[in-house]
Amino acid sequence: MKLHHKSTLATAIIVLLAGGVGACGERNQTAGQKVDSAVASTERAAEQMKSSVKAGAAEVKDAAGHAATATKVAISDAAITTAVNAELVKDSSLSALKIDVDTREHRVVLSGTAPTAAAKERATQLAQAVDGVSGVDNRLTVK
Repeated sequence: MKLHHKSTLATAIIVLLAGGVGACGERNQTAGQKVDSAVASTERAAEQMKSSVKAGAAEVKDAAGHAATATKVAISDAAITTAVNAELVKDSSLSALKIDVDTREHRVVLSGTAPTAAAKERATQLAQAVDGVSGVDNRLTVK
């Protein structure tokens, strides 16, 4: 970041010097006109730098968005299965049950038995809340 700032500053100085040298080469200009010309050159350079900074910020924002998307895609089915199992174990009404969890293409399939319809629904809610899950197929039977 400091290197980019230094190169931007160096560019601004070069533009200022070039503007000043160019202004000195015109013999018919008054000192005030030369100053005005140098100020105008500086303003143009500042606007160019401002545009460059905005473009760079937009690129960083796009890259961050792409990185977030890539991270979500990278979540594996095995990791989802592990996370769903962990959530089921944490719930006292479901932890003693034998619920099989299988995940394919980020879709979770729950199979086994549940003591009540409420417990079956709770299993669906817990699985759906896991990051990366695209859907839940609850095949639990109430017994």
